Amino acid sequence: MPILSMFYGIIIRMYFYDNKEHHAPHLHAEYSGKLAVFNIEDGSIIAGTLPPGKIKMVQAWIEIHREELMADWQLAVNGEEVFKIEPLK
Repeated sequence: MPILSMFYGIIIRMYFYDNKEHHAPHLHAEYSGKLAVFNIEDGSIIAGTLPPGKIKMVQAWIEIHREELMADWQLAVNGEEVFKIEPLK
């Protein structure tokens, strides 16, 4: 499970071959032991939860990096190495 980015204590991951359970392009965010799965296409939460402020940060980061995330998604579902993405600043 490659780490794509880390910012403000949030770790963003994308799993290899992870298109079976949620079907939509998505990423996994972890903060302080809490986990959430975000849809890349619209930033909505598919599963889990994070504190409200952290949710907004992840959604803003997704909005800024959507094209890169979609490219990484294609690599990840094919089992290929993904690229790191700039953190939220």
